[in-house]
Amino acid sequence: MELLTQLLAQGKNLIGELALANDFSLRHCEDLNLELSQLQCYHHPEAAREIARYDAAGKYRPLKTASNLRRGWVLQLRNMEEVALALDFFYPAALNLYATWLGKKIKTTSLRETLNRQSGMYRVTQRLSDEQAGSLIQQQCHKGCLRKILWSISANQETNSLIVKENEIPLFCREACNLFVAAARHAVKENSQGWKE
Repeated sequence: MELLTQLLAQGKNLIGELALANDFSLRHCEDLNLELSQLQCYHHPEAAREIARYDAAGKYRPLKTASNLRRGWVLQLRNMEEVALALDFFYPAALNLYATWLGKKIKTTSLRETLNRQSGMYRVTQRLSDEQAGSLIQQQCHKGCLRKILWSISANQETNSLIVKENEIPLFCREACNLFVAAARHAVKENSQGWKE
């Protein structure tokens, strides 16, 4: 809670698609100009779990950090502990990961290391080329996810420099997720002649 209090005091009030306020409220960042009367109000941090579950069209959101969080609500909570709990429902472990990064203790896993430990039907992802990996990062990560990638394609490769807005608490990605691995399997399958499971 102390870290969150410090961050808000520094003017860092944006995390993912959420805007945080000093009155212990959270809302979608695109709803900042709306009056409270225009939003559905919730008073318990657990409401974040349901808000984050489905997009505006009612479709399940398998990736919590996808840029499709529905709008039209406000969480008006009682204290910073409840704000932190709600944040954990929206973006699991995001604050802890950020604190670890601030303390320069974060460990990342390269894409090659992630793919090399795949087995069964995902073992074929080990054949993903660097070019295919770069393309997938653009499609799956940069366009579909709010996380900032800390991992590289291979262990000896530099990661890209991070761009973080002044008022932002960044969401970090320390290793390729299961959705990325599934997309890698599809990419290898599509581009392999005579590929068999």
